[in-house]
This record gives sequence, structure tokens and C-alpha cells, in this order.
Amino acid sequence: MYHNNYTMLCDYYELTMANGYFEAGKKDEIVYFDAFFRSIPDGGGFAIAAGLEQLIDYIKNIRFTEEDIAFLRGKKCFSECFLEYLKDFKFTGDIWAIPEGTPIFPGEPIITVRAPAIEAQFIETYLLLAINHQSLIATKANRIVRAAKGRPVAEFGSRRAQGADGAILGARAAYIGGCGATACTISDKEYGVPATGTMAHSWVQMFDSELDAFKTYCSLYPDNATLLVDTYDVLHSGVPNAIKAFKEAGITKCAIRLDSGDISYLTAKARKMLDEAGLHDCKIVVSNSLDETIIRDIILQGACVDSFGVGERLITAKSDPVFGGVYKLVAKEKNGEIIPKIKISENTGKITNPHYKKVYRIFSNESGQAIADLMCVHDEVIDESVPLDLFDPVDTWKHKTVTGYTAKELQVEVFKNGECVYDTPSLSDIRGYCKEQISHLWEEVRRFENPHRYYVDLSEKLWNIKHQLLKSKGN
Repeated sequence: MYHNNYTMLCDYYELTMANGYFEAGKKDEIVYFDAFFRSIPDGGGFAIAAGLEQLIDYIKNIRFTEEDIAFLRGKKCFSECFLEYLKDFKFTGDIWAIPEGTPIFPGEPIITVRAPAIEAQFIETYLLLAINHQSLIATKANRIVRAAKGRPVAEFGSRRAQGADGAILGARAAYIGGCGATACTISDKEYGVPATGTMAHSWVQMFDSELDAFKTYCSLYPDNATLLVDTYDVLHSGVPNAIKAFKEAGITKCAIRLDSGDISYLTAKARKMLDEAGLHDCKIVVSNSLDETIIRDIILQGACVDSFGVGERLITAKSDPVFGGVYKLVAKEKNGEIIPKIKISENTGKITNPHYKKVYRIFSNESGQAIADLMCVHDEVIDESVPLDLFDPVDTWKHKTVTGYTAKELQVEVFKNGECVYDTPSLSDIRGYCKEQISHLWEEVRRFENPHRYYVDLSEKLWNIKHQLLKSKGN
């Protein structure tokens, strides 16, 4: 598995707070943190959880090296006792998480951490980095894949990604979201995301003629000949020379690729030329700064496209490039009792949901579709024989009563007493699970523009606890 020792990839305040907890005698106090996000990228109806495998790998491998401790000693603000403590530092707490590939919604805990204060606080940065980045890319990829209406989509973004991990893990996340392949070879080697690719314009320019370039390529790759036809003139040389090369090589399993120009117009013309030449099975692949909006539009305009390659606008989630997940203290333990905690803000969107919680997804027994999510206090059990009153998360005067339902707990246990107890599924299984789970969302929730707002409600018990804390200013 691809990983480095990222122990020191943390915000500096996590170390100063850890030193403070240590010196104040609070290092062993048990606390609960939730990781959640506040808004769905691109105004969509749902996001997709991703990045858990990398978080697991990080927590398993946390260790402070002698060089790390020497560096921290040089900052001259950490006690020697604390630095000695770091020599044997490891995570000893519990973690619950929503599995990768699950559709997720604002406000609900994706990750819940129960651990001694120093440990729970210290993992904040990498936890958010892993979950925010991959959830963002998986969500964007899924929008693009759904826009393609069943046509395969390959991720082509490595050269425009935000650094090496952005490319490698971005390809992994895009695969979870539904992309079928990547141009990033190392993502195939490390994670099994199928690598694919053909040629650049430089290949064509290296030969004395476009036809020579195409014929050579066909002779080298007769079982996978995809020719880039827009180096010079798509309709007057590119497509005609591709047809000649395919015919001379006797190839019928083949494709052409367009990376520029008016995709709708050029692909329609190219399709006609290929069909007239008897190359009915020749596929047309297109790329060139695509996203879900452009893909949807060119399909509506009648573009003859068999598959898409999507780069920069996918790997950077260019239209909305920040996922916005946060990590907040929601409870602490005192003498064995769980004490709920809340963060209050004049910005109501930043008021947290307190307590150690469970999250349930409510499915209709009749349709099998997801109706809503419900956050409960950890010790609550849902009685499926009793009707549920669910309230809109924003317009709380809107509500619906649900009967004939099944409640499924979303989070699974990942770490127990510092040991990983979760069997990470294969990436292909995560991808298949993601597709299956999205199929349980109503089409109105999957809509790109103005999607139906999915209910994420609080149980009556949790609602009362939250409002008691608000009235008492968190005390």
C-alpha cells in the first residue's frame, strides 16, 4: 500500500494543545469528536464518503521518530516530559466511521472518535485531509459519471492535480465515484484502479506524416488502437488517416480520440465517416476540459461519444474545490458518565450537534429507497414498529410521518482500544457498493440543479439535549 509516515502532518496547534493537556493533567481524559461537513459541493443533493482506508493506514503507522522529537525540542515550547511521552505515542482509542462509498449528508458524523484527549485531538488534521479530499473527488466524479449516462469515464487529471497525493489518491477516489479507469499508472499499481492511455500529439508530430504515425501505432497495439485525430485537421486528415490505418491493419476493435474543437459537431461528422467506411464498431473517445455540465450539454446536442476522459475539472473539483469537513468535540467522560458538549455560534450553521451519537438511515420497506437519516443519542434504539416523525433540517415546520420502514445504522466500528477491527473492502467492492447505495436515493435527490433536500433529523431526545445546552450557553 502506498503510504508515508505522516505523523508530523498536523497543525502545530495540535502539538501545543497536546503539550498543554499533558501539563494540565488532562491527557487521559476521554473525549468524543465528530467529523462532519456542512454543505454539499456544487449545490448537489448528496456527497460520497471516501478516504477511510488512508485514515486507517495513518493511525496504524503513527510514530514520532528521534528526528521529529529533536525538531520539536528545538521549538523550545514543549516540556521534556511531554517529549518523552511522544517517544511511545500511539493511538489507543475507538473509532466509528461511515464506510467508503456511502452517500452522506451535512451535519451527520462521518467519523466518530473516542479517545484520550491528546490522541483524539492529534489526529484531527490528517483525518480531515483524508476524508475531505477523497470525499470531494468521489462526489465530483460521481456527478460526471451520472452525466455521461452509462458511457465510461476515465480520470485523466494527474498532471493538473494538487501534488502527488492529489493525483494518486484522487484517482482512487474517482474510481469509488464511478470512473472506470485512470491515466495515473501508480494508482493502478498501488490500488488496482485500471490504468489506460493512448498517445499524445507529440507521437503524431514525431513521424513524417500523420498516416505513418497511425500505421505504426496500429502495428504496435493491434488489440488496443486508439488514434488521436486532432493534431492537424480532424475531418480532412485525422479521421481519414485513421480509417486508412485501421483498414490496412485489418483492425475493427479500435477507437479515435478528440481532444479539442466543437465536440458535438466533430463527433457527429466523424461517426458518419467511420460508419461509411464500415467501421461501425470504432469507438469515439473525447476529452478537453470536460465536466458534468459540458458532458450533459453535448449529449443533449447529439454528440456521438462512446466514452470520456476527464482531467483537471475532476481531479481538482474545479467548480467547488473545498469539501469543508470539520472536526468538533461533542462530549467528554467524567466518572464514567458521558457529558455532552456543544459549540455555539452567532452563525447558526456552525452550531454543533452534541453528544456521542448513532446515525440511522431510514429505508422505505415498500420502495427500498432512502427516506431520511436520523441522528440519535448513542443509547437509543429505534423501534421500527413505531411511526417516525421526521423534520426538515432547515425548514423545521416541514415534517413527515414514516411508517413501514427499516432503520440501518450507518457507522461501523473501525478501531477498538487502538486496534483495527475493520476489514477494509477491496476498492472494486467499495465502488460497487457506492453505485448500489446511490441507487437507493430518489431521483429528485440525485438531480444536479435544485435537488430535493434530504432530511437529516435529530431524535427527540437529542433535540432536547441540544436545546437545553443552547439555553444554558453550553454549560
